[in-house]
Amino acid sequence: MTEALIAFAAMLVLAFARLPIAFAMGLVGFAGFALKTSAPAALAMVGAVAYETGLSYQLSIVPLFVLMGNLVTRAGLSEELYNASHAFLGHRRGGLAMATIVACGGFSAICGSSIATAATMAKVAVPPMRRFGYSQALASGSVAAGGTLGILIPPSVVMVIYGILTQQNIGKLFIAGILPGLLAVACYIGAVAFTVWRDPAAGPPGPRSSWTERLGALRSVWGVLALFLLVLGGIYGGVFTPTEAAGIGCAGAFVFAVWRRGWSARWLFDVLVESAATTGMVFTILIGALVFANFVNLTTMPGELIAASESLAANPLAVIAAICVIYVLLGCVLESMSMILLTVPIFYPVVQHLGFDLIWFGIIVVVVTEISLITPPVGLNVFVLRSVLPDIPTQTVFRGVMPFVAADVVRLTLLVLFPAITLVLTQFVR
Repeated sequence: MTEALIAFAAMLVLAFARLPIAFAMGLVGFAGFALKTSAPAALAMVGAVAYETGLSYQLSIVPLFVLMGNLVTRAGLSEELYNASHAFLGHRRGGLAMATIVACGGFSAICGSSIATAATMAKVAVPPMRRFGYSQALASGSVAAGGTLGILIPPSVVMVIYGILTQQNIGKLFIAGILPGLLAVACYIGAVAFTVWRDPAAGPPGPRSSWTERLGALRSVWGVLALFLLVLGGIYGGVFTPTEAAGIGCAGAFVFAVWRRGWSARWLFDVLVESAATTGMVFTILIGALVFANFVNLTTMPGELIAASESLAANPLAVIAAICVIYVLLGCVLESMSMILLTVPIFYPVVQHLGFDLIWFGIIVVVVTEISLITPPVGLNVFVLRSVLPDIPTQTVFRGVMPFVAADVVRLTLLVLFPAITLVLTQFVR
């Protein structure tokens, strides 16, 4: 256990020294493995991990979903989602912020990335909220919080990684995220309502749309619905595998992008380069995390964690609560993908040993990770917003997300205490 804790400390020190987290994990994992075995064995292990990860058929789903999300963004479907939500909710106090949350949920159903959701919706939703006099805190906070839905509402790149790490059915993970995702939207809307109840000036109502305008806006989102049904309907209907679904989703998103924006070799090149850069980042982090995990597995930490969990067998929820606290604390210093890749290989055997459903635990992990995306001092979504909206101070964004963090805590509590919310739909998937 001591060796593993020293390795964690060394990895965090390197991360704080601004070494990229992927290289920090890989370097510490390699050094620890070499000390436990030998340098040639460590070199062979790193080579094998890099080779097997790069050629993994299961992981080919990651670049495909990343590409699909970038094509959807290029097609402008996010604007249609926001306009439809605005037509139904914009006339309420705080309605534009509520519409932002709903639009983020819809965009997440075809994107799968929190960063992409937050960055895209910031460009679409913040200008109208500014025009109607919304406070900067509520406007930026609703976008930052709504963006976290990108990793929960399927398809989700994070769920794919979790499924591969734990050998769980990706289709079941996707469908398990639907009800928690809808619950998240409801909780976030409640957070907006609470904010404008305390400060009505933070979210003044906008003009009411006619039913003709509402139906017109609703008809415009058929592309989003079609793509969502194509991808998830094909998976659950047994027509194709999740990997095949990602490829078909990319093709559908490409058709929409060409139809909406016209053909241009330049935008296609930009989309492909952006997707390749994101994929490269994910795979580099994954390789570094797997190297680190291989070293941790040589230490006594996994066995000691399982032994400690047995002492708490009378109250297994205490173990889950402790794991959630650890994730929130790690989220203050690590970004979401690194955190999941670093911790899931260590925690999931403990959770499995206690008899918990790993599909349910996967959703809990994603929800806690969502919280880490908007909590200081890292709050990755907050810094994404700062890059898109440089005139809004970081402390203003963090102040705006606090009601949403409270809503997340309520949602997490409900999901832990009532696993049926997560698992009720999984019985329909083999």
